[in-house]
Amino acid sequence: MIGPTNPDPDTLSPRRYAAVIALKPDQIERYKQLHAEVWPEVLAQIERSDIRNYSIHLTHLHGHDYLFSYFEYHGSDFEASMALMAQDEATQRWWTLTAACQQPVYGDSWHFMETVFAI
Repeated sequence: MIGPTNPDPDTLSPRRYAAVIALKPDQIERYKQLHAEVWPEVLAQIERSDIRNYSIHLTHLHGHDYLFSYFEYHGSDFEASMALMAQDEATQRWWTLTAACQQPVYGDSWHFMETVFAI
């Protein structure tokens, strides 16, 4: 539903994205360790992909651990930017390491969420 406090996400600039994925209980510390020292090549690719204000949060709900990510996309072609990111060798290696820690809640990766409030 579009309204004054929930604008059409396609008209927001920058575009905001949020996603969720489960984290395997025995991989929490590993995941935190990886993200305490993200590789410079991965950070550079995130920047080249026009992603800014990126954060990942951890919570424990009803016996399960979940990661929530948020970022703002400042480019003009999200799909093309993500395709270029997916082709980056360092990012591919990084995703292999982090995917081993994760458990998708829907599909095979992070599940993007619908925006219901934005100002």
